Amino acid sequence: MEFSINRDVLLKSLSHANGIIEKKTTLPILSNILIEAKGSKIKITATDLDIIYFEEITPQEIKKEGSTTTSASILYDILRKLQLNAKVDFNLLTTNKLKLISGNSKFNLLCIPSDNFPLSEEDIGQKNFEISSKKLLKLLNKTKISISNDETRHYLNGIYLHKTKLENKSFLCGVATDSHRLSSSSLEIDADIYFEPIILPKKTIFQLISLLEQDNNLIKISNNKSKIRFEMHTGVLISKVIDGRFPDYNKVIPKGNDKILEIKLNEFKNSIDRVTSVSSDRKEGLKMFISKDSVQLSVSSPNSGEGIENINAKFNSSDLNISFNSRYLADITSHIENESIIIHLKDPGSPVLIRDFSDKNSFHVVMPMKI
Repeated sequence: MEFSINRDVLLKSLSHANGIIEKKTTLPILSNILIEAKGSKIKITATDLDIIYFEEITPQEIKKEGSTTTSASILYDILRKLQLNAKVDFNLLTTNKLKLISGNSKFNLLCIPSDNFPLSEEDIGQKNFEISSKKLLKLLNKTKISISNDETRHYLNGIYLHKTKLENKSFLCGVATDSHRLSSSSLEIDADIYFEPIILPKKTIFQLISLLEQDNNLIKISNNKSKIRFEMHTGVLISKVIDGRFPDYNKVIPKGNDKILEIKLNEFKNSIDRVTSVSSDRKEGLKMFISKDSVQLSVSSPNSGEGIENINAKFNSSDLNISFNSRYLADITSHIENESIIIHLKDPGSPVLIRDFSDKNSFHVVMPMKI
């Protein structure tokens, strides 16, 4: 294998794949990136056995086709330190030595033959459908905040993606919950689209978000019961899904919360940020005393003191005292698009429903705290 490539082109490709590669692994090959020179393209592939990502890039020249694997982190570090737009020459000297030359810099990198690289079937076996990358990114960002970190309930360690119907319209719906809060977001899709309900793992979600943030195009999605494939403008990501049954989340969505609180979003967000300054881990209970035209927010920490602030609000019921984990509310406010946040309440011990007037297809449910 022998080829020449622009440093920036290869570096960008490696940055896309790097998030998948495990830094500590018992299998050395999983720390490596697979490089294949074939035809007029260079194919870069990374895997951790659960996720595989590959993309094709255009080199300046391919003198000899071939393939090998070498340390992803070392190659990335070398490229990062080379001059912008530098030409980089690669030459596979032996099965375990890859020569890299750029300007006055020369490196001999150790390799593991590509035959040892674990590749999985790229075809999911189902018809794909297209959706906007930005709409999917919004769905993932709005729901990821409620993903559980409890490994004993692995089926909550991701986002439940499934097809739903409402008022003769079809939606791709994402739901996540850690049993203290729940977040849901949907985007409209064609009625004839096939989509197998799956739970998308947390690592896949964050890798996908990183890729979608750099993509403004339509992406193709296909899936079956065990895998899901995302074909983007940059490359293709295929992931195993979580084997488990997601709970019936409709049972926890409040139905009779008729006490409605409306607060200016930025005032609420900034006030939470200020009063939680007295809490070292920002997880202290946030007390809310709600009256007709104001809300008093307060946080009390046994180690550092108390923070209190009053902000304007609109409330259609009698005075109410309720408390929440402050981080849950802070997370939600960072994903509300409207200038106001709407909170539907029932009583101090019942879950609240939080909606965004600018996005009727998203909502959050939060359990109150007992303080």
